[in-house]
Amino acid sequence: SSTDPNLQNIPIREETGRAIRRGFVPAKGNILLALDYSQIELRILAHYARDEALLEAFKEDRDIHALTAASLFGVKEKEVSPDQRSRAKTVNFSIVYGVTDFGLSQNLGIQRKEAQELIDRFFETYPGVRKYMDDTIQFAEKHGYVETLSGRRRQIPEINASNRFRKEGAKRTAINTPIQGTSADIIKIAMINIQEVMDKKKMKSRMILQVHDELLFDTAPDEKDAVIKMAKHEMETAVKLDVPLRVDVGSGKDWDEAH
Repeated sequence: SSTDPNLQNIPIREETGRAIRRGFVPAKGNILLALDYSQIELRILAHYARDEALLEAFKEDRDIHALTAASLFGVKEKEVSPDQRSRAKTVNFSIVYGVTDFGLSQNLGIQRKEAQELIDRFFETYPGVRKYMDDTIQFAEKHGYVETLSGRRRQIPEINASNRFRKEGAKRTAINTPIQGTSADIIKIAMINIQEVMDKKKMKSRMILQVHDELLFDTAPDEKDAVIKMAKHEMETAVKLDVPLRVDVGSGKDWDEAH
């Protein structure tokens, strides 16, 4: 992460945040490239959970949020409305964080009962995810830690706490750490590999920032295609999961346009 300013916290959804992003520009005459992983945490979840429906959806490159919406709201995939897709997206990402009915009700602005029904329907659709969560919590309770795909461990001493709130928080940490931690591992591996190639080829372009699942490059115009091809390849092959990694590419004269 970075400080003064913390570039990871610069907002993107509102126009004000986007206006701030327009202030970030590459060196004179250069192009800003933004390459970011598409739904990496859900892909890692699919890998860990070995859930057939999730694995199949990513292998076939289907719209995972529309797919979830169809099962949550009982409609055909092609009939999913933008609002239903948006709500399903919130459910998908909330599940990754071990959300409770209260948490989801707050995220969606609905009653707890309705939120619990959505959670239950999600686990009916993707039963492998429920098993992953149960197995991960059991592992943490037995060993006192969880680990990422590359073997980085996070100690979770409060997993066996007698205080219910502390234990519940520890459970959410146990569920989320292998997913978020593996996501962090993957982008770091990609960054190391990209830098090695850039040094070897003596490229003028530079990798300048990592923000969550995104890498930014200050790119010489004559190297644009080469940087995109190389960085996309290194990001998508950093590790081998049971589902393909996908990277989206944007470019522009500032950070807002590139994203």
